Amino acid sequence: MTRPSDRIEFRISDAELARRWQAVRRVMAERQLDVIIMQSQNDWLGGYVKWFTDLPATNGYPVSVAFYASGAMSVVDMGPLGGRRVFEEPDDLRRGVKLLLTTPAFTSINATSAWHAEALLGDLEHHGVRRLGLLGTGSLPHGFVATLQQGLPNAAFEEACDWLDEIKAIKSPEEQGWIRRVAGLQDQAFAAVLNGIRPGLRDCDIAALAWNEGQRLGSEQGITLASSAVLGQRASFLGRWQQGRRIDKGDHFSILIEVNGPCGYYCELARTIVLGRANTEVLEGFAAMKQAQAHTLSLLKPGVLAADVAAAHDAWMIAHGLPPERRLYAHGQGADMVERPLIRAEETMRLQAGMNLAVHPGYENERLFAVVCDNYLLEPSGASPCLHQTPGQIFELD
Repeated sequence: MTRPSDRIEFRISDAELARRWQAVRRVMAERQLDVIIMQSQNDWLGGYVKWFTDLPATNGYPVSVAFYASGAMSVVDMGPLGGRRVFEEPDDLRRGVKLLLTTPAFTSINATSAWHAEALLGDLEHHGVRRLGLLGTGSLPHGFVATLQQGLPNAAFEEACDWLDEIKAIKSPEEQGWIRRVAGLQDQAFAAVLNGIRPGLRDCDIAALAWNEGQRLGSEQGITLASSAVLGQRASFLGRWQQGRRIDKGDHFSILIEVNGPCGYYCELARTIVLGRANTEVLEGFAAMKQAQAHTLSLLKPGVLAADVAAAHDAWMIAHGLPPERRLYAHGQGADMVERPLIRAEETMRLQAGMNLAVHPGYENERLFAVVCDNYLLEPSGASPCLHQTPGQIFELD
């Protein structure tokens, strides 16, 4: 008989999950927290559930987790209203979970917004919780949080993100191994694009080459953003709904491959391809972003404030006659496509060895979209060699 876990191609080890749980419980004990509550609805930016359980939330369907200071987790997932399953023995699929509750709640149906919390309340009361940590109060549904607070009027609630993000951001040796595999997967996905791109294909056909290769190699989710344009017009990162243009000889094509890989870890790779010869503007723009990337890499040291790196990058861009960053040009990655630290002025986190950082400086105007994107692990002495093996260049194809 096929076990549910046999259908999973790649899994985090039991030892790695135990490491995470122990690290979190040490801080919970210091802060006198009885439980941490989280909810995720996707596996792009829903990494808390994945990180704790090694099972993703997908497709907008909510998954809620109660991680207790002592004892196994309780999970609320999609299923029949009032569903309840107690695992008397450790479950091979839902590791570290004792109680599975189900309810047919949907993020698109407001009337169901409280159902996950209602399902959890009895279990929380059973555990006698008095102090609760919430993960991501800025993204948790209002109905979910309000129902918990109303149902536990004597309990104290606090945001747990700041200290937990510090733990999650530092990758263990096992995690770093998976991250290196993700980067290699993305290199192969880009190679598939180089091998298959040709005049007459739609942008989505070319992006699909990367997507299909990633899926074949173990990717589970993510995005491939891309577009083409004639030289002299920018070719930005666009989603599938704007990928209907057909590429022609002489055009250039920009692609961001931000699919995850084995065990759900994210990296991202971006390059520009020209079906012919690049003009001076494209070549100079890319060269400038390679220099900007190298400048940032020289600043990435354990103990440095992420905000200071962002300020230095803006100063570099301005000194070279380029616009300062108004969005996000570098950040952490892991179970989330974007996770802390953000390399932005608002970030309070300091860089630490073991972080996985995507560094993608860029700028655009009506004539040009210049960008380069790669991943680096932060080592005790600074940024590692690039995790991606794809050459840092404009690819000119005959």
